Amino acid sequence: MAKMETALSINRRYLHDEVVERMRELILSGELQPRSRVNEGELTERFGISRTPLREAIKILATEGLLELLPNRGARVASLALSEIEEMIEVIAGLEATAAAITCHTISDEEVADIEADHSAMISAWKTGDQDTYFRHNRAIHEAVMAASRNATLNHIYVGLSGRVQCSRYSAHQSPEQWATAMAEHERMIELLRARDGEALSSLMRQHIRAKKSVIAANFVDSDNAFDPD
Repeated sequence: MAKMETALSINRRYLHDEVVERMRELILSGELQPRSRVNEGELTERFGISRTPLREAIKILATEGLLELLPNRGARVASLALSEIEEMIEVIAGLEATAAAITCHTISDEEVADIEADHSAMISAWKTGDQDTYFRHNRAIHEAVMAASRNATLNHIYVGLSGRVQCSRYSAHQSPEQWATAMAEHERMIELLRARDGEALSSLMRQHIRAKKSVIAANFVDSDNAFDPD
C-alpha cells in the first residue's frame, strides 16, 4: 500500500507540474488575455483533468505574479501598472545584457546556428506579416541567448521576472520605423554572437530591451494609467 501511495503522489506531482506549464504558456502566448477570468470548467475539459490540479496550478501561477486570486471569484490573468512595467523592463535589460556578455564566452557553434535559424524564420515571418510566428521566434532568440550563458541563477531570476511582461514585450505594436530598427538590431546581434564580442553584444542588448519601454507604454497604457501585457 505504501508503494502505491508513493506512486500516486509522484504521478499527481507530475500532473500538477504539467498543468502549471500549460497554463503558463497560455498566458505568455497571449491566449489568456490580461484581466480575463480563468474559466476553470473550460480548462479542465481542455486538459482532461479535475479541478484539483488546476486549482493547485492557479495558486502557483499567482505566486509568480501571472494570475491574481479574486476573493470567492476564482482568478484572472494579472495586469501591470505602467510604473511596474518600466521598472521590470529596466531590470530585464540588465539581465539580458549580463547574459549576453557571458554567453559570448560559453555559447557553442551549434547554439549559434540554432539562433541563426530562429533569426531567419523570424525575418521571413516579418516579411509575410505572420506576427504569431514572428513573436515565437523572437522570444526563442532572447531565451536562447540567456540559456547559453550557462548561469542557472541568472536564468532563474530572468524567467521569474520576464514572464510577467512577456506578452507585451513581444507583441506590442510597432511603427514601420521601429520594426526596421528592431530587425537591424537583431541582425547585429547575430554578427556579434558569431564574433563572440561580449562587450558590444551586452551594450546592444541593453539598448534593444530598453527601447521596448516606449513601445509598450504607447500600446498598452489605458485611462487608469495601467496596461495589460497581451
